Amino acid sequence: MPLFMDVHEKLPEGAKAADVADAHAADLKIQDRHGVNYVRYWVDEAAGKVFCLVDAPNAEAAATVHSQAHGLVADRIYEVIEGS
Repeated sequence: MPLFMDVHEKLPEGAKAADVADAHAADLKIQDRHGVNYVRYWVDEAAGKVFCLVDAPNAEAAATVHSQAHGLVADRIYEVIEGS
């Protein structure tokens, strides 16, 4: 399955890492409906950015999970290949 990195360029005002953790938990609850597996995420609170690594059949499926789970859709989604 393809691997994607999605990038959220600007968190909502006042959002913290704990809020992102809650959003990630919401993703995990519904991801199976779309054949998606959110693997890991990273938060840069100072810059207000979030990066999510996801196995998904396509970028649209990954975006749909975010949209349905919490509404915070990524600004960019890149297909990536894991390296060592």
